[in-house]
Amino acid sequence: MREKKKCMVISFHSTTEAMSFEKQCMGSGIPGRLIPIPREITAGCGLAWRIPAEEFPVCKKAIQERQMEYQDIVELML
Repeated sequence: MREKKKCMVISFHSTTEAMSFEKQCMGSGIPGRLIPIPREITAGCGLAWRIPAEEFPVCKKAIQERQMEYQDIVELML
């Protein structure tokens, strides 16, 4: 069985919001990827951005600077 690691999961209201978030992160070199929304989270769309917890401060700064849209941010073991 795969070892679970702490990560931050960012959910979105819509698929368009998720795709825009992904584009901005990829363009800025922010690590992470889009994943299907985990069962532990409820969200408006079926996608979420997963980023390792130790990398999250960089992502958080970009979110604030660019006023990126999202629904919620949750810490999970995945």
